[in-house]
Amino acid sequence: MISWLTAHSAFPDTAHALREPNGLLCAGGDLSPARLLDAYRHGIFPWFSPGDPLLWWSPDPRMVLFPSEFNCSRSLRKTLRGGRFEVRLDSAFAAVMEACANAARPGQSGTWISPEMRNAYGRLHELGYAHSVETWVDGELAGGLYGVCIGRMFYGESMFAHVRDASKIALAHLVRFLDTQGVGMIDCQMKTGHLASLGAREIARSDFTARLEELVADASPAKRWPVDGAQQPWR
Repeated sequence: MISWLTAHSAFPDTAHALREPNGLLCAGGDLSPARLLDAYRHGIFPWFSPGDPLLWWSPDPRMVLFPSEFNCSRSLRKTLRGGRFEVRLDSAFAAVMEACANAARPGQSGTWISPEMRNAYGRLHELGYAHSVETWVDGELAGGLYGVCIGRMFYGESMFAHVRDASKIALAHLVRFLDTQGVGMIDCQMKTGHLASLGAREIARSDFTARLEELVADASPAKRWPVDGAQQPWR
């Protein structure tokens, strides 16, 4: 049995999350900026289908990517050096969310990125907490990703690609940019083979929350990222 959040109730301890389905912690509440930021600071994220109750999750184990462990293959590095792609930060956040919502995914017939979710993360973007990394080809949006940054912690939410390797390009630039900002960990939420091939790995939830507590403790004021912050050339 999971608890139901009221307007003023706090999240339960993540140790109370269900084992099946893995990580389901509670339901209810809202998607206000205050509620979302509180959730992320405690290693909790929303994930629910349109028409269903608002569900909050904290899976165990947790898939994460440490910037120093990013696996940039020889072929990806060659593509990065090729100069075909332009990468920008925070220049088309709403368009990235819409593209992620419309992306076809194996085994999924719909999307959790509903208009309600897009509005909620749009507010976080306006406040300087939610960010996008965009890959452009000839002035057209070819791929990208979005997520939330608090202190020295980045929480990845979703990515898409209209052109081969476009999302990998975005992730590679994100990793390098976050490294310059002192970000110590990227939350990938659940395990996928794609993320594992790029260097992400699972850690115990207890380890995740302990690291998380340290990384969000020294949170600086939120701010929009510089559009050209990821455009350093690759070698």
